[in-house]
Amino acid sequence: MTDFSFDDLLRRFTAAVEAGDGAALGALFSRDGIYTDTFYGAFTGPGAIRDMLENHFWRDADAFRWDMFEPVFDGTLGHARWRFSYTSRMEDSAGRRVVFEGASRFEIEDGLIRRYDEVFSAGEAFAQLGMAPDRIAKILTRNADATIERARATRHVNLDLPCGPSPSHDASASGEGEGQTVE
Repeated sequence: MTDFSFDDLLRRFTAAVEAGDGAALGALFSRDGIYTDTFYGAFTGPGAIRDMLENHFWRDADAFRWDMFEPVFDGTLGHARWRFSYTSRMEDSAGRRVVFEGASRFEIEDGLIRRYDEVFSAGEAFAQLGMAPDRIAKILTRNADATIERARATRHVNLDLPCGPSPSHDASASGEGEGQTVE
């Protein structure tokens, strides 16, 4: 797509989240596009992504702000670092403002998002929400276990595999980019 602008996509993406406009966010994704959210898990397709924003994000928080910085795009793969914030609406942390920073990875196909992944310190957000340490430990342990399981067949866990550069940078083949979930 010759007139595609990654910067414009980022502006529309963050504006949709800030406005709670699930239809606008879903419209940025391909028919089988995947949004993997660190808190809520993976959602596939525009309808599920709309539901995620309207019935998960905006159920649990409001006053969203999302600023993207230093975007890079090679024609297929885009990355940006960001600052994200919201005010919690959850019963045990209502009114708390939460701010954290991270980075996103976008796979783009025909001008639409085929896959969205993010990385940030979920523990930092949990601490700002005032979660009990044992609940934070339970969630982070489950997420760490999932990371180890995805890496089980790689040289990061199987030390019998040779050192050196990975034979492939295909994240889907290596299990990279899979989401984490929070209860």
